[in-house]
Amino acid sequence: MGYNLKQELAKPERFASGHRLCAGCGAGVTARAMLRALDPDEKAVICNATSCLEVSSFLYPFTAWDDSYIHVAFENTSAVAGGVETAIKVLKKRGKISPDDKIKVLAIGGDGGTYDIGLQSLSGAMERGHDYTYFCYDNEAYMNTGIQRSSSTPRFANATTTPSGTCSTGKVQNKKDLTQVIVSHGIPYAAQTTFIGNMKDFHEKAYKAIHTEGPAFVNVLSPCPRGWQYDASDFAKICKMAVETCVWPLYEVENGVWKLTYEPKQKLPVEEFMRLQGRFKHCFKPGNEWTIEEAQKYVDKKWEELLAKCR
Repeated sequence: MGYNLKQELAKPERFASGHRLCAGCGAGVTARAMLRALDPDEKAVICNATSCLEVSSFLYPFTAWDDSYIHVAFENTSAVAGGVETAIKVLKKRGKISPDDKIKVLAIGGDGGTYDIGLQSLSGAMERGHDYTYFCYDNEAYMNTGIQRSSSTPRFANATTTPSGTCSTGKVQNKKDLTQVIVSHGIPYAAQTTFIGNMKDFHEKAYKAIHTEGPAFVNVLSPCPRGWQYDASDFAKICKMAVETCVWPLYEVENGVWKLTYEPKQKLPVEEFMRLQGRFKHCFKPGNEWTIEEAQKYVDKKWEELLAKCR
């Protein structure tokens, strides 16, 4: 499907403004853009894990969601989504819902509820082949409960449970490559994206995922101003630098075929991404230069591995 920005902006909003998310937060942008990928005649059931997005967008009796919405526990978003998808099939079979009704099941959660606590139910739903789409807004830590590290937190990042100091340079381990883990399930579609340019990359992947039969997964790098420690106005710049440095490469895997959807004309040094965020400021202190070198080595290694898969 061709992308038309004016056409997308003309669609009715399905995620309302006035929610309680921070300015410069990627979670709300993910939710809004995700729903824009639905066709106007399609209904949706949203399954949302406990998270920043949940507590900020749904506080009974107030909601930012125009579609049917279920707040689920941290660990079972995909289990609930799989149950909803199965229930819709049964209700259609029994004539309780018209077979012509177009109902999409969408699950959404942060990295805490996706990479970590919800991984078991996510893996199970993917393996069972439920026809639903999971969107992870990856802000790289448990932001809602105090900015604790998750398996998505990158190496050397400062978090409340991996603080930098005289004897520490932040988190010790590298970030889990969850997209690759999900691809190994053999699902029809998986992709990585973020917010760059006119949102073309995000929209096309979201649309393809939602309208692919079977399980689909979209991993969205979603900056957090509090956890990453940046000014809200730098949101778009941080997303762009994540892509241009290849810290967060944009690609998709469709029926086992890997495809790079964007390749920087000139791959920028990783420090250009790190320098924009307070969580890495200790890496630029005298004596800590090795952390930037190690971060660059890791990104280069992952980038070459990805190029090999795509080419």
